[in-house]
Amino acid sequence: MEILYQSTRDPLAKKVTASQAILQGLSPDGGLYVPTQIPIIETPLIELAKLSYQELAFKILKPYLNDFSTQELQTCLAAAYGNNFDNPAIAPLTEHAGAFYLELFHGPTIAFKDLALQLLPQLMITAAHKNQLEKEIVILTATSGDTGKAAMAGFADVPGTKIIVFYPEKGVSPVQEKQMLTQTGNNTFVLGIDGNFDQAQTNVKKIFNDQSFKQQLDLNGYQFSSANSINIGRLLPQIVYYFYAYSQLLTAGKIKAGDKINFSVPTGNFGDILAGYYAKQMGLPIKKLICASNKNHVLTDFFNSGTYDRKRPFYVTSSPSMDILVSSNLERLLYYLSDKNSETTRHLMEQLQEDGRYRITAAMQAKLADFAAGFADEQQTATEIKRIFKIDATAVDPHTAVASNVAQPWLTTAPTVIIATASPYKFPQVVWSALTDSAASKGTQKALAQLKNLIKVPYPPAIKMLLTTTSRAKQTLAPEKMKSAIENILFDD
Repeated sequence: MEILYQSTRDPLAKKVTASQAILQGLSPDGGLYVPTQIPIIETPLIELAKLSYQELAFKILKPYLNDFSTQELQTCLAAAYGNNFDNPAIAPLTEHAGAFYLELFHGPTIAFKDLALQLLPQLMITAAHKNQLEKEIVILTATSGDTGKAAMAGFADVPGTKIIVFYPEKGVSPVQEKQMLTQTGNNTFVLGIDGNFDQAQTNVKKIFNDQSFKQQLDLNGYQFSSANSINIGRLLPQIVYYFYAYSQLLTAGKIKAGDKINFSVPTGNFGDILAGYYAKQMGLPIKKLICASNKNHVLTDFFNSGTYDRKRPFYVTSSPSMDILVSSNLERLLYYLSDKNSETTRHLMEQLQEDGRYRITAAMQAKLADFAAGFADEQQTATEIKRIFKIDATAVDPHTAVASNVAQPWLTTAPTVIIATASPYKFPQVVWSALTDSAASKGTQKALAQLKNLIKVPYPPAIKMLLTTTSRAKQTLAPEKMKSAIENILFDD
């Protein structure tokens, strides 16, 4: 079975290989790349449970990345998942307060993005060699908090690449911002914008689709790509940890092979939960994928009504990575809901662009049965952080708390795994305030020390490094200045 990649928007567009899709990031017509087939994993689940994270990743990803040789993929995986994670299990499963938590924060930036963004640079450089790409790759990324640091860490000083990250200056936590501003690497650039994540993401897409700018890049020896989950090479590695969670439940005797389980996923741009959808299509026994949102609950409303409407207030919350009103990866789900109808998908995306809303058909809505959806407001998020800590002295970050709160009605329906997306040390002020009902100390270092004294958990390596590294000068610009900022970085010698 040879899997190629096609656009969600143009059925006549040329199909490309995995390596070509990874290099391009976005289809030339503005659509997202999707595999022509979703492979079924034939290996029995009980056998998959015997594999290490690296071995399981090879088993899951090789059918998708079939133009990568066995040796190439194994080399990429070995480089991505090793001593750069502070836990040999890479993504350990723990149990707290009647639910299971998949800890995806043991990588170099203490957030779940590391599971994909430690691998993507390896895949991209291998892809560049395979396709005899002579241009320098410019990774252009908008971040709502975690992707920026994880992408910069993954691509720092990688030959033949530059990475430019835009983030909402008032829409990330102090630790997230400092992590980005302390990132080393002569090829890394980070700029704040005076706006929100949706503005950053929308402008990045416009820049990707600016044909005259692409020609200018080409003349200067550059090619754009992306580290956001719009890049299929960012999305596919996230499938692995769904299988890995199931494997750990099997090994621990919590389930039998074939038993269905739930996953509750804190959701913003819809990449993480979409990876769970792919896992289910590949044969993983998933009962419900629970889409957990914060106060910006555009996705909850979509799943419960069939209408997506971004014309609503935008809230800055304690879970900033979910402060999103335009969830890019939902486009891939729409493609599947419409029976792979590119014209329908394009039409819906055009409606969103022009009218700010769209409504799917009753037939498409009926196919949402794989999902459940709910949201937690700010008070519910804080209460959930406090509840879990009171039960067994485990501190969770606000995004994980959102997913845990929304999961509660589903705990009795099947064993339920909450995707724990970040370390509590990523949001010390929020976690401290939730646990003590009082304001945290001002200043990142004091807030971190205050939380450490309370939760009695040693600092992860990422926080130790953060406290001893000098920040670069902070730059902030208006969203409409993003293109000129890129020009200054690339063309001003």
